[in-house]
Amino acid sequence: MPNRSGGRRDRRAALLVQVRDLAGRAIFGTLSESFRTCGNSGCRCHGSGPKHGPHLYVSFRGPEGKTTGYYVPAAAQEAVRAGVAAWQTLQGALKELAEMNKKRALADARRKVD
Repeated sequence: MPNRSGGRRDRRAALLVQVRDLAGRAIFGTLSESFRTCGNSGCRCHGSGPKHGPHLYVSFRGPEGKTTGYYVPAAAQEAVRAGVAAWQTLQGALKELAEMNKKRALADARRKVD
């Protein structure tokens, strides 16, 4: 029969390595793209032509609880997209670690009672 606690320790160690790696790249927020009209009234974007864009933005809830965000320049888009994806993966890894921590704390408490 396989040693289950050894497998959990291995998974925990792997998650901790993953969290450290992701934390170095993570960018908090969600991505959105928009298309806009410019200030030039003669531009195609004011008529039936396509709007300018897409323009990438990161949105997040600020310390006051209000949604805020920022524009992402084209040169930073790849890195910001990867950072936001890392943030989402990081959240999943932290939830899994939190569940392991809860189970371990409850198991430790049960052993102390017995």
